[in-house]
Amino acid sequence: MSDTRDFDVVIYGASGFTGRLVSEYMAACQGLGLRWAMAGRSLDKLAQVRDEIGAAADTPLVAADASDPASLNAMVGSTRCVCTLVGPYQLYGSALVAACAQLGTHYVDLSGEPVWMYQMINRHQQEAAASGARIVHSCGFDSVPFDLGVLHLQNLARERFGKPCQQVHARVRAMKGAFSGGTAASLNATEDAIAGNEELSAVMNDPFSLADGFRGPEQPAGDSVYEDDMIGMWVTPFIMAVINTKNIHRSNALMGHPYGTDFRYDEMMVAGPGDKGKAAAQAIASVNPLRGDHAPKPGEGPSKEVREAGFFDILFIGSTDDGREIRTVVTGNMDPGYGCTAKMIAESAACLVQDCPDLPGGFYTPAPAMGERLMQRLIDRAGFTFGLEEKA
Repeated sequence: MSDTRDFDVVIYGASGFTGRLVSEYMAACQGLGLRWAMAGRSLDKLAQVRDEIGAAADTPLVAADASDPASLNAMVGSTRCVCTLVGPYQLYGSALVAACAQLGTHYVDLSGEPVWMYQMINRHQQEAAASGARIVHSCGFDSVPFDLGVLHLQNLARERFGKPCQQVHARVRAMKGAFSGGTAASLNATEDAIAGNEELSAVMNDPFSLADGFRGPEQPAGDSVYEDDMIGMWVTPFIMAVINTKNIHRSNALMGHPYGTDFRYDEMMVAGPGDKGKAAAQAIASVNPLRGDHAPKPGEGPSKEVREAGFFDILFIGSTDDGREIRTVVTGNMDPGYGCTAKMIAESAACLVQDCPDLPGGFYTPAPAMGERLMQRLIDRAGFTFGLEEKA
């Protein structure tokens, strides 16, 4: 891609709640060494956000609107990478993906919309491969900690055992913070899209629907409350598992199945031990936090104090086909849906531009696109940890 483009990264949707956080992070990190710009529908709103977050007064502003193809194409053609926060992506993102694939512009998003991702891959993979555009979906809490967490565990398993783990269990042990309004809107838009459509419902229900035609073994259901003997705790279905599992199986396929063709993976949320844990697990399972009057709304989010008080802790338990076990843990030091997510997508955009010179064009998940390079960025700058944990 030519370096004659005006920018390295354009943050599209910079005046929205999450886009503002991404822009604030970029400004605080002196743009991560990038030529960056803020983009959105209103230059006045962008200027206001730029001033409020303390970004340099000469930070470029770009007018772009999902409903205006000319403005969208102009933005895409001006930058090496688009970091988009404008969702739900199935409503506002298709033309942007098409433009990036056509013009050879790299792309990162926060998509937790597997049906839409499936459609984009099928429509634009060949064009992206030809143009050199690297399209990387799901660069936030879904699915970076899980995708990189499995990669980290499997790398350590090969070092320790000489082989990957045949099965990995992810257990969300602690998570303080809110799901984003964008996540709620995306889930609701997906449910509306698949209603009455058997083909799209099958995509949503298939853990291998993003694995480029590969069919692996039957996977753990992950849809019921039970007492997990591995950790001595009650667990309950994790709402993001339907997205993360598909991305992790796609990662395995894109990398040539380093986890094996018989790999099995599941995610659950830990509720606690004993009768109280059982009651908590059942209570969590009975409520959808992304539906109803109390669900987060797009454009809204928690205060700075709440974001900074948040965190997450995810345990990964891997077992080999001969019964050996390894445990790893991934943590983040801000709330997952906003604070950590803003850092993840900003570092993903920077990593894609700065650290992946030989990556061919095409559609990716975070692990095969950026892998340990993104992991190291998150450790060095973003307050993440990736570590071993001994069994208690």
